[in-house]
Amino acid sequence: MRVLECSDAGCGDGALVCAAASRGAAVTGVDSDPAMLAAARARAERAGVKATFTDGRVEQLPFADASFDMVAGITVLCFVPDAAAAVREMVRVLRPGGCLVLGELGRWSLWALIRRVRGWRGAPTWKAARFRTAGELRALAVQAGLCVTRTRGAIFYPPAGLCAPAFAPLDPWLAHLTTVGAAFIALSAVRPSDPLQR
Repeated sequence: MRVLECSDAGCGDGALVCAAASRGAAVTGVDSDPAMLAAARARAERAGVKATFTDGRVEQLPFADASFDMVAGITVLCFVPDAAAAVREMVRVLRPGGCLVLGELGRWSLWALIRRVRGWRGAPTWKAARFRTAGELRALAVQAGLCVTRTRGAIFYPPAGLCAPAFAPLDPWLAHLTTVGAAFIALSAVRPSDPLQR
């Protein structure tokens, strides 16, 4: 299986790339930051896994159409100015029948509020970030021609060390009920083999 991983507007330090490669996938990570690419390559070397790392941006991926069986975009859309264009580009490189996985910080959570406040106070990472709801993520996927198969929320507990052990057991139950309040929202969608299947 050929997998493309885009995270934090790129593959970041390669954690997800290495995890997928260790399970036998042929993984490519893309990032526009040379320091992140170097960190990702070093992580892959330490882990003893084979992976490809490429300079590029999610808005203009340097790959041919239908190159990958799976594309994962993790906390990438919150940092790009045109999320719809980024999703269309991820779909372009996804083969028909392939799966797109999006993971984003949920809009209606205490975690997002804290990051918004950091942005208002001048933190460059969060100043321009845009957090989305599950419905907004679903709409982006559908507009790009995908069939959404699953949407889940995770991390409903507040960002406090003492709360995590106490409230984490409730996460699976809450995830079945709602995505509201989730710090992280994951969506999976399939590119139809036949355009009429949309």
